Amino acid sequence: MDSRITYRNIYSQLISGFRSNSVSSEVMAPKQPNTGLFVGLNKGHIVTKKELPPRPADRKGKTSKRVHFVRTVIREVAGFAPYEKMITELLKVGKDKRALKVAKRKLGTHKRAKKKREIYGISFI
Repeated sequence: MDSRITYRNIYSQLISGFRSNSVSSEVMAPKQPNTGLFVGLNKGHIVTKKELPPRPADRKGKTSKRVHFVRTVIREVAGFAPYEKMITELLKVGKDKRALKVAKRKLGTHKRAKKKREIYGISFI
């Protein structure tokens, strides 16, 4: 059991070292172009970079105009869910932390709850 704890401690220290990014905070020098020689620091055949068209995956997550319109119409017709009404009431009273807790319980993650609280906080305060 002791060996497992020490391995965990070593692993956590190793991961925290990777996450600190002390090296990446410094600005690195730009890559030098290849010389055309097959030896040396900048060895390699000289090529021109090919301009690629944008990939469909680059558009992932972006809502289209039609989807945005449909969602706004549904929101107008259906209104707010009961938990959303509770969140807005809590934000009106000034209980931000309680609103976050309610949103987290209903939505499942802290990140989603913060986003929802931010949306209703801007629109109702």
